Amino acid sequence: MSVVSQTPAAAAAEAQAHFQARLAFETDCADVWYAGRHEAKDFVLLDVRIPALFAAGHLPGALNMPVRTITGQRLAEYPADTLFVVYCAGPHGNGARQAALKLARLGRPVKEMIGGLTGWLDEGFGLERG
Repeated sequence: MSVVSQTPAAAAAEAQAHFQARLAFETDCADVWYAGRHEAKDFVLLDVRIPALFAAGHLPGALNMPVRTITGQRLAEYPADTLFVVYCAGPHGNGARQAALKLARLGRPVKEMIGGLTGWLDEGFGLERG
């Protein structure tokens, strides 16, 4: 028996519920890229890093909104059902999770883009500057 199968896999129904729940909280770089190029963009992409890092390179179409600047007043220009997709530098930081928590506390729909900027670059996707 391998170390992989030592712990039995969950029943199919449990696995379905688990993975479906995860997708309610996160998306990935490839899906964000695809949506930005091939579909009507039905979310607001937020880069939650500091402005200097945003200016040095960010995902196409992203807005810069560092965690500390996320407020109800700042979000007032967006309809209440606007989906926000947040990202930070990558899996070595937790800025995206902090932003997601703040947005959720403000009653806003939110997903984290797993991998962040690092994941985006690993996929071979380009950045905008400025």
